[in-house]
Amino acid sequence: MSLGTFRNRKLYAVEGHPAPVSSPGARVLLWDGEQVAAFREGRPVPALPDEGDGEDLLDRNEAAAELGVSPKSWDTYRRADPGVAAEGVLIAGVEHWPRRVVLAFKESRPGRQAATGRPVGSADAVPRADLMVRVGGLLDGDPAVSTARVMEMLGVAYSTAQKALARLRGERIAALLQADPGLRAEEAAAALGYPPAVRRGAVAEAARRAGGAEAEQGGQ
Repeated sequence: MSLGTFRNRKLYAVEGHPAPVSSPGARVLLWDGEQVAAFREGRPVPALPDEGDGEDLLDRNEAAAELGVSPKSWDTYRRADPGVAAEGVLIAGVEHWPRRVVLAFKESRPGRQAATGRPVGSADAVPRADLMVRVGGLLDGDPAVSTARVMEMLGVAYSTAQKALARLRGERIAALLQADPGLRAEEAAAALGYPPAVRRGAVAEAARRAGGAEAEQGGQ
């Protein structure tokens, strides 16, 4: 039958039909092929494999839950990390990643190992391409993380750490304002857990980014 007929008749909702294997809240529902075939043919529906295998494929919600972060944070990580991006697998148009890849990324995130610091005058220890991902990880763990702490953990210069924190805080404020237009920027900064001392700069960055987005839309 056509996909439209399938959706309209909601055959997946009939009693006894196997449950989706996609994560709760997923926009696209996926089912296990062997389970659905068994149900259609009147055979006993086989159980799914036990969870925990390194080759289990996780969608964005499941990957984010494995890390203890929001799905939006995972979106940032998987785009910025070449190793994660290379392992993405499309299933019915939905991107998934092997559990082993998510766990490997989790082990490599900032804070897993003690930092050695950055000698005065040396180059930044973290490649520029990885910087925002790593600073984002520190912000996920502590929204009030200081510039000095970022310097200590990542071995980067003060200006590098300061700019990265301001940019990320601004982006997150702008995203929250877009999701909830009733909020004021200062309220969004407080809701995200940013300390009063950094809110002004973060709010200014959010306004700058929002203005840039409006200008881009106006030019299209």
